[in-house]
Amino acid sequence: MSGTPALQTGHVGLNVTDLARSVAFYRQVFDFEVFGEQAEGERRFAFLGRDGELVVTLWQQSDGAFAADRAGLHHLAFKVSDIEAVRRAEATLRGLGVEPLHDGIVPHREGSSSGGVFFYDPDGIRLEIYALTGADTAPAPTQGAPTCGFF
Repeated sequence: MSGTPALQTGHVGLNVTDLARSVAFYRQVFDFEVFGEQAEGERRFAFLGRDGELVVTLWQQSDGAFAADRAGLHHLAFKVSDIEAVRRAEATLRGLGVEPLHDGIVPHREGSSSGGVFFYDPDGIRLEIYALTGADTAPAPTQGAPTCGFF
């Protein structure tokens, strides 16, 4: 498309059922700072990010768990600098009692070096933390399709 400026994701807004629980989870797993928050009243929300950049906004306006069988968000992926950062994230998740999918760090597909750890947040939203290299020490869990595509 000529004339269309280069695009980059600015932030992602997620509906949650318990703002305090979700803020604690995202801060612990992703080391996010709270840039702004309204934790009381009917309209509860929080703005989270790192290094001065807004990454995720949380909105407490849902009644139930994430519905993976409905059109909408499939999963949210965060790229980190290297596989060691993925390993640290996996350790944090396990320390919080979150059991990663696929038993831990896996490649994105057969023969791929990129990959990461896949898991759910407290509301069942599918998340991924990945690196571009270093995940080829485990077999790809989904044969013939991308790992991040089918849970």
